[in-house]
Amino acid sequence: MPSFRSLPVLAFALGLGVATPVLAQNAAAPFTDAQRSAIEGIIKDYLIKNPEVLQDALAEAEKRQVETQRLAQAAALKEARDLLTKGTHDVVAGNPAGDVTLIEFFDYNCGYCRKALSDVQALIKSDPKLRVVIKDFPVLGQDSVEASEVAVAVANQIKGDKLFEFHQKLLESKGKVNGAKALQVAKDMGLDTAKVQKDMTAPEVKAAISENRGLGDRLGLSGTPAFIVGDEVIPGAVGVEPMRKTISDVRQCGHASC
Repeated sequence: MPSFRSLPVLAFALGLGVATPVLAQNAAAPFTDAQRSAIEGIIKDYLIKNPEVLQDALAEAEKRQVETQRLAQAAALKEARDLLTKGTHDVVAGNPAGDVTLIEFFDYNCGYCRKALSDVQALIKSDPKLRVVIKDFPVLGQDSVEASEVAVAVANQIKGDKLFEFHQKLLESKGKVNGAKALQVAKDMGLDTAKVQKDMTAPEVKAAISENRGLGDRLGLSGTPAFIVGDEVIPGAVGVEPMRKTISDVRQCGHASC
């Protein structure tokens, strides 16, 4: 049986669910109910007197979780670089041969994506060397899925600035965005909507959206918009200046933060 002198350490280990070598050595001789009651009392008394211990432990756990997520994202970004930057059904805006690529995952019914559109427009206007790739990532229900299916199908008829124009018109439209509204925007732009309706049911369209969803899962994206510049994932509509700074750093040293 462990000595009483070792009980505070053992108690703390038990209380936090940490397996220690000492506990392993005593696995063959389990604590009695009385000993366990004493240990629980020691844990409670210790934590009441030293609440900063739990605060420090939680802070360290959060720090490790953030670092683990960062490393997982970095690995996913490296492995999926071609899929992220060279998707055949993505909207490509700005300079197609730009030296830095900004990637956005978005949903047509995301209010923050609508807010971030002006940031993307400003970046394109002010940075002639910026390439922008916009990826359909419908996460807000069936209406969003239908809108994305139309948008991906539209890419069979138009590319470049014209496709970006469609994207802007649909994202700036009022109210709920669904398949019918996306088809109306296509019609207003003079596109062949019969072809769009036929193309949007093709396996390639569903595969493109599924691929984007898979990429989002691998990157741990939890919402939209989400931006990628260099080796960094930027969640949310953070504003134009932070993204401009990140783009500048990537251009300067090859990383999102120099």
